[in-house]
Amino acid sequence: MNPNFTRLLLAIFLMFFAATLTRAEDLNTVRARMEQRIGQLDNLKMSGAIGENNRGLVEVRAAAGDAASVVAAENADRETVYAELARKTGTSADQVGRARARQIAANSANGVWLQDDGGKWYQK
Repeated sequence: MNPNFTRLLLAIFLMFFAATLTRAEDLNTVRARMEQRIGQLDNLKMSGAIGENNRGLVEVRAAAGDAASVVAAENADRETVYAELARKTGTSADQVGRARARQIAANSANGVWLQDDGGKWYQK
């Protein structure tokens, strides 16, 4: 086999491997940020300041302190996760988010605001 071709294959493999590691590290960082934010999200949900929409994202429902910045950070991380899951499963990030919204709704505590498939808000 041509040594240059072998080097090329090795270089392609290493680039792919490095990209995979970088993506895994990024998702671990995202997961850590999301875990740190859980308490804030739960408090905001129980106060009615935010709710879970039908796309698997959180939305501000009533102005409260730092709700907007927490929502923006959470949604950015969720979108990253949904995009990666979509890439792995061959679907779209929108489909992943909508499926996740159904899971979130099923597992949410009583009192949390949720959005049905038609866009109507209701309290569980």
